[in-house]
Amino acid sequence: MHLESADSVFAALADRHRREMVSRLARHGRMRTGDLLEGLPMTRQGANRHLGVLETSGLVTSHRVGRVVYRELNLQPLRGTGEWLDQIDRQWQAALGRLAAQYDAELP
Repeated sequence: MHLESADSVFAALADRHRREMVSRLARHGRMRTGDLLEGLPMTRQGANRHLGVLETSGLVTSHRVGRVVYRELNLQPLRGTGEWLDQIDRQWQAALGRLAAQYDAELP
């Protein structure tokens, strides 16, 4: 994963309202924009800004059918970020294993 992509995903998920939108799309699949935003405490302008951040990160896609705009979650950026986090975890686990082995080797 390119670090720029990870930056974009993490920045998009840094806001609780955007995380709620992602959670709703994960639960319900494709949603009309109005349904997605229902009950969220924000103005239309705020909602458009948040949706723009999610779309720029690649987490959400939109398409229009007539006058209705549908939003859908794109899991690929999340998978890429998850793979990157797994790689970091493996590196840390290996480093901790080496540290434990060194500690054990130094015991009398």
